[in-house]
Amino acid sequence: MMLHHYLILAAVLFCVGLLGAFTRRNAIVVLFSIEIMLNAANLNLIAFWRFGSNPELLHGLLFTLFAIAVAAAEVAVGLAIVIAVYRHFRSVDLEALDTLKEE
Repeated sequence: MMLHHYLILAAVLFCVGLLGAFTRRNAIVVLFSIEIMLNAANLNLIAFWRFGSNPELLHGLLFTLFAIAVAAAEVAVGLAIVIAVYRHFRSVDLEALDTLKEE
């Protein structure tokens, strides 16, 4: 496969994640959509590393491992927030969470 095949796949994954994050009302689905977007960015990092001028240096792999670690931390914090919101409101519907709005 060529570089542009990976970039097209990453663009499709990013668009699917963006569409899911903007159109869904369930907070867990929004978190999954953000994860899909982060995986698209990781795919870009790996593709550019692999097809770069010097793939022996492993810079792309290190950036990707760092991005995966940050994504794991993001999911852990996001899931903790979703659990706390569910315990308080008994719903993970994002439209129902309006207590921060000024009345």
